[in-house]
Amino acid sequence: MDQSITRRDFLDGIAVAIGASLLPAGCGTTEADATYAPERDPRYYPPALTGMRGSHPGSFEVAHQLRDGTLGDTIKRARDTHERYDLVIVGAGISGLAAAHFYRKTRGDGARILLLDNHDDFGGHAKRNEFVVADRRLISYGGTESIESPAQYSSVAKGVLDDLGIDLQRFYTAFDRHRYEKLGLGDGVFFDRETFGADRLVHGGADAVDRAFVAGSPMTPAVRADVLRVYTDRKDYLPGLTSAEKKARLARLSYRDFLLNLVKVSPESTAFFQTRTHDLYGVGIDAVPALDCWGLEYPGFAGMRLKAGEPSPGIGLTPKLEMNEAEPYIFHFPDGNASVARLLVRSLLPHALAGSTMEDSVTARLDYANLDADGATTRLRLNSTVVKVRHLGDPASAREVEVTYVRGGHAFTVRAAACVLAGWHVMVPYICPEIPEQQRQALSYAVKVPLVYTNVALRDWKAFKTLGVSEVTAPGSYFYRMSLDFPVDLGDYRSPHSPDEPAVVKLFRTPCRPGLPARDQHRAGREELLTTPFETFERNVRDEMGRILGAGGFDPARDITAITVNRWAHGYAYEYNSLWDGPWAEDQQPCVLARKPLGRITIANSDAGAFAYTNSAIDQAWRAVQELPGGS
Repeated sequence: MDQSITRRDFLDGIAVAIGASLLPAGCGTTEADATYAPERDPRYYPPALTGMRGSHPGSFEVAHQLRDGTLGDTIKRARDTHERYDLVIVGAGISGLAAAHFYRKTRGDGARILLLDNHDDFGGHAKRNEFVVADRRLISYGGTESIESPAQYSSVAKGVLDDLGIDLQRFYTAFDRHRYEKLGLGDGVFFDRETFGADRLVHGGADAVDRAFVAGSPMTPAVRADVLRVYTDRKDYLPGLTSAEKKARLARLSYRDFLLNLVKVSPESTAFFQTRTHDLYGVGIDAVPALDCWGLEYPGFAGMRLKAGEPSPGIGLTPKLEMNEAEPYIFHFPDGNASVARLLVRSLLPHALAGSTMEDSVTARLDYANLDADGATTRLRLNSTVVKVRHLGDPASAREVEVTYVRGGHAFTVRAAACVLAGWHVMVPYICPEIPEQQRQALSYAVKVPLVYTNVALRDWKAFKTLGVSEVTAPGSYFYRMSLDFPVDLGDYRSPHSPDEPAVVKLFRTPCRPGLPARDQHRAGREELLTTPFETFERNVRDEMGRILGAGGFDPARDITAITVNRWAHGYAYEYNSLWDGPWAEDQQPCVLARKPLGRITIANSDAGAFAYTNSAIDQAWRAVQELPGGS
């Protein structure tokens, strides 16, 4: 448990860029014109960093100072860079990168664009993680994982995939859907002793609960009977109501309350179900509508006679439930949607990423020194937190916008003909005081969903083979799910085929506070994430993996070679929840009020669509660019 591992994170690696050793030759740290450019160092390569990533140290402190009102003197001393652009984009996630892509398409390749991002890498939470184990390079994703249901993408979003050369048909052969099955591996559930009385791994999953499964669990006889009844009973728990009337009730009833008050299970029985909704919602079943859970085909509704094609009441089903479930979940690069971000960067800055196809982009090493090259028409500047955006004059008639950002401890200003704000909506009122009060309130509604994607590099995965599992849910544990990485071979990249090879295992955690309204749970979860040290995550990784896989011969001290904790305090966009939100007229939804343009400033990000998916980030970027002065 206490075996040390190699750790290359912000505090012990190239990302420590506050020292003079990482400044370009000849640059000082005390000169008035000191240049902070860690990306110019040839060793700078964020995907290879381990330890605490995602909302990494150095990415959020300036924003917190702005929030707390302690940054005034730094902003007053801002230095004019004398740089002038046609467009400045705040945020280099997929929405910001897509905005640059659209602007170039509509305004021409000569358009001068600057993207500013507070992180040491681009992509938002479409992030790439890399490991080297025994000379084997492993690539994985640290956030946004897949192009989900691309058939449902708008023509605009599909057009971006086409522009980037992403051939969706290629994934049908690249993604080996049956690799683990062919090795005899399936799903399992780990019952922990703290919640269920004993540590026990049981084969099967939430979609395969039967008498044999519950009999093999350490749950008490009464709880076993309750859980089995949820899966097998075909009772109508709201008799005498029409399907529409039932839906109206279920839209305002949590799945937990449905189980407790209608199905009549014991409170102890809900522990088995509590974290099942964490993947999609970032909260447990206490804060997710029963109607959504019916749409997701959770158990308990077999006898309810709800009509699938019937309109839902109020704000009804969340957009998730409109996704095309007939499409397989295979549209996945080895680094998830980080490849979408990388391909966008290649289209904007071809010298930064060699190659010309989706396949060769997978193993191409990105040259960070070329992201912010002098003289380039498009520039991407990392480690730069925007703290102020203002029109130079009245927003209705101003011809320019001034953008102030902090980089390397100093504030700088640039000017542009227009600005797209493509970051988290809650930050917009802090950096743009001109925003009207009603819009400020709407922007503040977008409380991001915190989440943790932890990647663990292993010397081999023989314990999984011995135990016959590839994915384990753990409803009572620190990490609610653990799985072998997706098996994707694309271009020159070959994912692990044999249990004797090194591999990446993924552990998922969504911090929340059951019992509170969803948005308050997200706030509490964010506070927890930002105050939890890496050592706590590491200890829980070692403990949980040892307890689940120990019977298969797994030894945390021997088998774990590296851990990367992708901590996203501001993760998924908040999607409206019928337990707490609305109903609103469509034009009165907070996201619609929040994204209104102001003079030469427009607003993008998936928050603007209240939909936590890549296609929403792209669609909102398109709208924001069209709303710019002179847009087509």
